[in-house]
Amino acid sequence: MRKLIFILFAFLFFGQSLKSQIIAITGTGDQVYLYDDGTWKYVKDVNETASSSSIKINPTHFTKDIDADFQVKSKILDIGVWINAKKWSFNKPSDESASAEYEFRLKGEDAYAMLITERIEVPLNNLKQIALQNAQNVAPDIKIVLEEKRKVNNKEEVLCLQMEGTIQGIKFVYFGYYYSDENGSLQLITYTSSNLFKKYKASLESFLNGLVISKK
Repeated sequence: MRKLIFILFAFLFFGQSLKSQIIAITGTGDQVYLYDDGTWKYVKDVNETASSSSIKINPTHFTKDIDADFQVKSKILDIGVWINAKKWSFNKPSDESASAEYEFRLKGEDAYAMLITERIEVPLNNLKQIALQNAQNVAPDIKIVLEEKRKVNNKEEVLCLQMEGTIQGIKFVYFGYYYSDENGSLQLITYTSSNLFKKYKASLESFLNGLVISKK
């Protein structure tokens, strides 16, 4: 059962990279986003909507757990994730087409995580829209229930999102951090079923707070 749940949840992001958001040029020279469902929107309209939205800043300073004693380093970006190796396992996806650079699992439990990294810089609000659009492709009822900016290990402008939706009748929760700068973009996402989220929330948040981004 655990393997089935992992496959269903992870499917949201396998093969769903930032590049899946296609930008085209119209005959009049306007740029438009092309979506998988056949619809489209002007790029300028999406950007204006994103820039006009105000995201609250959580005043708490989030830091890595004292028991997070092992750093999983990205080979794509200058970032890492400190984990408690006694509680979390990790591996590289066996599927070469998967978007995730690393997969994680809370040992012996039904809670998972993945790190998605790309060298493309995307404005933070646009990164949110792309992540939401990708999720809607397989979970049309997905919605954002928490959205705020956090300071994590002294790095500003990390976007925290909690999304809830349904895949094949299973209700799930995604809880993650999103970040982008001139070096690229990252999505550090934890997930589990809705009925287990309360049980695992503290462990998932502690995992997320292991994110470290190099300052240049």
